[in-house]
Amino acid sequence: MQPSHKKPQNARTTPNATTTEKRGEAEPEAGPHFFRDTATVFQREITPALREPATILLSMAQPLLFLFLFGPLLAGTSGFGSSPWQWFVPGILVMMCLFGPMMAGYNLLVELGSGSHERMLVTPLSRSAMLVGRTLKEFALLLVQAALLIALSVPLGFQLHPVGVLAGLALLLVFGVGLGSLSYLVAIASHPGGELFYAITQLALFPLMLLSGVLLPMDFGPAWLQVVARINPVSHIADAERALFSGQLLDPSVLAGGLAAVAIAAVGLLLGTRAMKRGI
Repeated sequence: MQPSHKKPQNARTTPNATTTEKRGEAEPEAGPHFFRDTATVFQREITPALREPATILLSMAQPLLFLFLFGPLLAGTSGFGSSPWQWFVPGILVMMCLFGPMMAGYNLLVELGSGSHERMLVTPLSRSAMLVGRTLKEFALLLVQAALLIALSVPLGFQLHPVGVLAGLALLLVFGVGLGSLSYLVAIASHPGGELFYAITQLALFPLMLLSGVLLPMDFGPAWLQVVARINPVSHIADAERALFSGQLLDPSVLAGGLAAVAIAAVGLLLGTRAMKRGI
């Protein structure tokens, strides 16, 4: 009787499992497919929001309250240049950018708890694309909200400078990508409890907003508060937005705000991509 040459079951399945595991780890680093992967992640993230457009309008409640109830209080005061709306509307947009992308990590935290993010990690999607696609979804929602806010501000006295508005929105894109990436980093570090995410976002958001002068000029505050505001990178971004929305494209504040936004985006993408590569 001749011995059987049939391979054991384990010998046949183990290499395939190993190959699949290696493929899931190696292919996310492929560079040429970055834009395609980013579009795939963006479509996956934006689809639920498009199916429920009411949530986009509901998220506009707070900015509209500031616009219609707080903005008119500035009309009779001085220190805002030619028009208080040219000063106030860009500040509201910066505030929206803070609260939108900065809270984007909440959705990732939910996916980490349900296990759906683990299933994405074994796909050949680029880890950087997972990060950028998610942040671009947040900016797309912010762009729709910004267009609505600007349209409602024009009848109130806001003067529209199209080139400056486009440049200002591009600056917010860079800033939002950095904030969103940092938000995902905190979400991954907070898994599974999530307490760290809520603590950091709440403790960081309000000081950054209040010390950036998006609602009132920091010149109204004491000297020590003005010094702290100058250290806050968001204040430089807010100043750059106001200059751009007023059509002052070559104002020195634009360069300072641009450098601050690029620095935040670079740090956020670097740290966020590392966290995505490590997985859970």
